[in-house]
Amino acid sequence: MTTNKPIAAKAIVANQQASVYPEPFAQKVQGRMKRKLGHYFGLSNFGVNLTTLKPNAISALKHYHLTQDEFIYVISGELTLIYGNEKYRLSEGDCFGFKCGDKIGHQLINESHREASYLEIGDRSANDKVEYPDDDLRAEFQKNGQWQFKHKDGRPY
Repeated sequence: MTTNKPIAAKAIVANQQASVYPEPFAQKVQGRMKRKLGHYFGLSNFGVNLTTLKPNAISALKHYHLTQDEFIYVISGELTLIYGNEKYRLSEGDCFGFKCGDKIGHQLINESHREASYLEIGDRSANDKVEYPDDDLRAEFQKNGQWQFKHKDGRPY
């Protein structure tokens, strides 16, 4: 939907599809809710999501992008950032950027006892590829705007 009027971010309906990951990976991100803010306004050059993680939920599988930059900004709650082999505690107002091609896997985990919300912003680079260092998974961004998932040996899911 495209609109030309301001709206409260939480009024934008959350994506009902839990994940685009194939099974068995999709179930790993249960407890994650995304509101696709950029999509709501018809943005095509970059995406903006308001993501909420329930306690013990993860943002995504540990991953890195080859051509897409990412940025996160914590709005509420506390999150643990896994960045390579390091762990960082993030709270309201903290932010972090992930440079494309750095090949450092990252993910967020809500290890607290209450929900946490953050903004995630990323460009929509054509031909982006995502590597998942801890899982038998690779993804390629297709011209139709969908992700294609494969095993690391190239077999499709």
